[in-house]
Amino acid sequence: MKIYTKTGDSGTTALFGGTRVSKHHIRIESYGTVDELNSHIGLIRDQEINDSYKEVLIEVQDRLFTVGAILATPPEKEKLKNGQPRLKNLGIIASDIEYLENQIDQMEEALPPMTHFVLPGGHTTVSYCHIARCVCRRAERLAVHLNDIEPTDEKVISYLNRLSDYLFVLARKLTYDLNAKEVQWIPRK
Repeated sequence: MKIYTKTGDSGTTALFGGTRVSKHHIRIESYGTVDELNSHIGLIRDQEINDSYKEVLIEVQDRLFTVGAILATPPEKEKLKNGQPRLKNLGIIASDIEYLENQIDQMEEALPPMTHFVLPGGHTTVSYCHIARCVCRRAERLAVHLNDIEPTDEKVISYLNRLSDYLFVLARKLTYDLNAKEVQWIPRK
């Protein structure tokens, strides 16, 4: 299989099912941002962090490939001509969201309560988490925008929402684990 096909040279690309759309189409922006998020999560995973975090991040990356596939499939192409689902055995399910919630709860048990907003930074790895969180929020906004135009699996939006929460708490937990300084935002008086 060749990497270059030249089919996108005119500024269009194919969705799952073959429909061609502009490369700036909201569906492309949505799953492209999920791909960007997946790359940022890979960067976090490549840091010197506890293996248990790496295992969670690998699971997240796997789920993000599923999210990307869902977002790359227009509603009219979700079923094959034989009636079978195009993305057979792929989907985001309630337990995927619960998994993130459980991870958040476990990390929060070891953290002091938040009393102020936290400024991103304090350690390179923590900063990578905050960048990934911001990209995740953008992916969520784009998925919501897409859903306003064409129906999208609501669990995808919920998953991205919970993932951004997970990344925020992971940043706080890594700040704690790495003995980095958490800087809180204090408004001017």
